[in-house]
Amino acid sequence: MSVCLDSWAILAWLDGEEPALSRVEDVLASRPVVSWVNLVEVYCRVERDHGRSAADETLASLRASLAPDLPGTARMIEAARLKAAASIALGDCFALATAAAHGLVLLTGDPEILEIRNPPCRLEDLRG
Repeated sequence: MSVCLDSWAILAWLDGEEPALSRVEDVLASRPVVSWVNLVEVYCRVERDHGRSAADETLASLRASLAPDLPGTARMIEAARLKAAASIALGDCFALATAAAHGLVLLTGDPEILEIRNPPCRLEDLRG
């Protein structure tokens, strides 16, 4: 069974933070789903911290290891509805909406997501 990753999970994995590192490594063979919105967040962080070349290389590697999901209109509206109902980042809403649309568990350590009441999908806390 595959899972869905948010940008928090991917960044923690890239940064080598345990226990997220080990858990993400465990699921890579199943090509976890990730919203393109969350990949863009990762790209921005890597470019800011390490430069454009590193961001391009990281994105290419992630595209080969993960199953990027480009949101359509219905998913964008669902993310907007989540944003209207909860005071969380829009990227977090796309992670939740993507996991819910695929019937997957969302792997995250983001406190904003983990504190949501009645999330639309199951959550797994990667903070340990």
